[in-house]
Amino acid sequence: MTKKIMNVNERKNIMVTCGPGLKDYLIAELAELGFDEIISSRDGGVVTRGTFVDCMKMNYCLRTAYNVFYLLREFRCGSTEALYKQVSMVDWENIIDPAEHLCVIGKVDTWTVDNSMFPNMKVKDAIVDRISKKKGTRPNSGKERDGVVVNLFWKQHNAWIYLNTSGEKISDRNYRKMPHKAPLRETLAAGIIAGSGYDGSCDLVLPMCGSGTLAIEAALIAMNRPAGALRTNFGFQHIKGYDESVWQEIRNDFRKKIIKNGVQKRIIATDIDEQAIEAAKQNAKTAGVEHLIEFSVCDFEETEIPSGEGIVIMNPEYGQRMGEIEQLEKDYERIGAFLKKKCTGYNGYIFSGNKELVAKIGLKASRRMIFFNGKIECRLYKYEMYGGTRRKMFAENTEKS
Repeated sequence: MTKKIMNVNERKNIMVTCGPGLKDYLIAELAELGFDEIISSRDGGVVTRGTFVDCMKMNYCLRTAYNVFYLLREFRCGSTEALYKQVSMVDWENIIDPAEHLCVIGKVDTWTVDNSMFPNMKVKDAIVDRISKKKGTRPNSGKERDGVVVNLFWKQHNAWIYLNTSGEKISDRNYRKMPHKAPLRETLAAGIIAGSGYDGSCDLVLPMCGSGTLAIEAALIAMNRPAGALRTNFGFQHIKGYDESVWQEIRNDFRKKIIKNGVQKRIIATDIDEQAIEAAKQNAKTAGVEHLIEFSVCDFEETEIPSGEGIVIMNPEYGQRMGEIEQLEKDYERIGAFLKKKCTGYNGYIFSGNKELVAKIGLKASRRMIFFNGKIECRLYKYEMYGGTRRKMFAENTEKS
């Protein structure tokens, strides 16, 4: 008798989520992977088309994504009873082995439900009841996302059931063992690097590097190394129809494109905090990119700036208390002087969530890109630190445009 499993080559809607401000970078990444059919997009993600196998590729490669969801069923839904009935119509016995662990996560926005947790329970019951009926046994369930993860999205009278092929968020790269103080999320760091235009072809300088997330994400980009290379567990690995040989083939194909020793330009990362640099070194070692990053302890003004053209990115604090603000005003003034005096020929980028402090830099930004660090609206400010003839040419081109 043929063992029934899910058809992993069936093209369905795939929803890929991301943090606010990262949508355009995510769309660009998807296009680079060959997924340029965007069905819809919003500030929290995009919907494209593909197979379950395509989801595996996305999980392995995407740098700015949170989760990759593979649509199983969408339907009109006006009650929890209707929800149970509709979910029961999915062939769960061909998707989930009874020996697997099941986690159901719901996002509910409908007037028909008072308790937002109740729909999750109804989805879980529908899944395990069907599997029990078909197989005589049922999977255990709980909050852990290390097995099969099913997501419910229910908005007013419409509902969607997805397989969460990521499981835990793919923004958790698994290299940050020593986060130190308030580190940037990996996906946000990747977005900032993408916003700067860095691709490994020029020198990159990162004063105030903290625990090294920006430097590590930049090194991964310079190597063309997939963001999910360190992950050992994804949600898709727990689904019936998952083929280990297909997964190995996907990984091998992308590994062939890695530039192991071909990154010729420098990545320099500094911080005045010795503990931050120690954490950054350890994180870079875990990520396998420590040989690409030159770490050192110093005040940002003492950071080495290689001659020629390049990119400098700084992520200064943007404090909350008045005492901090007074000190930070001086720091931002020093940042402006540092860019003007030492970074001629570079594109300078400042990532900050405080417009008033940024004004203290005393330079006019040529571009402002909006990001969110948690709930804080931030901007990546671009400063073109050209000198001499190039500065004059840039000014003339700006006037003409």
